[in-house]
Amino acid sequence: MARAKKTKKTRIAIFDYGAGNLFSLKAALERNGADVEIIHDMKNLEKYDGLVLPGVGNFDPAIKSIEKDSASLSSAIEKGMPVMGICLGMEMLFDRSEEGRLEGLKILDGDVVMLPKGKVKVPHMGWNNLAINRKKKKDSRFLKGVEDGAWVYFVHSYRAAPADKKLVAATADYGTSVPAVVEKGNLVGVQFHPEKSGETGAIMIRNFLEMCRDAKRK
Repeated sequence: MARAKKTKKTRIAIFDYGAGNLFSLKAALERNGADVEIIHDMKNLEKYDGLVLPGVGNFDPAIKSIEKDSASLSSAIEKGMPVMGICLGMEMLFDRSEEGRLEGLKILDGDVVMLPKGKVKVPHMGWNNLAINRKKKKDSRFLKGVEDGAWVYFVHSYRAAPADKKLVAATADYGTSVPAVVEKGNLVGVQFHPEKSGETGAIMIRNFLEMCRDAKRK
């Protein structure tokens, strides 16, 4: 009897800013079918099917650690590599942040601003539900199978303010409208932590891995 051919796992790189424990993110990706490697530079991004910028650390130190690789990152995105930025990893994609003095990566137009301190407790830590943009839901590969109102886990003090509101695929209400998911082509940014968001987060991770497999087939 012939042995079943093993399906090759999707290769995902997590960029380490040197800021903390990435175990839960790595474990969540592996649990959903990825072969994961933590990297400290982006010299060999072509080895991977997708890249994750994690949500650990502070803005300026993270920018300092990634700025030497910013050209490689921009090139990979332009070539269609799926990239998911989580929390800080999403915030870094914008022009600037109130958290730091350094410029952002300027891959997405817009700023990152502090949550309204006088109105809500900062940082925002805990579960909040998503309001999915109806116009984006049909086209969003990342949110496929995610119900409107689904709950996800946030830990953040800042929120993105994209110049192009059409990028926002889902929001959360926390004293202000927080862009919770932004999408542009194969680039996805999430303000929450999918690796800590139960089955809803797992669906999103599996969708991201499917995006990576689709991009590789092209």
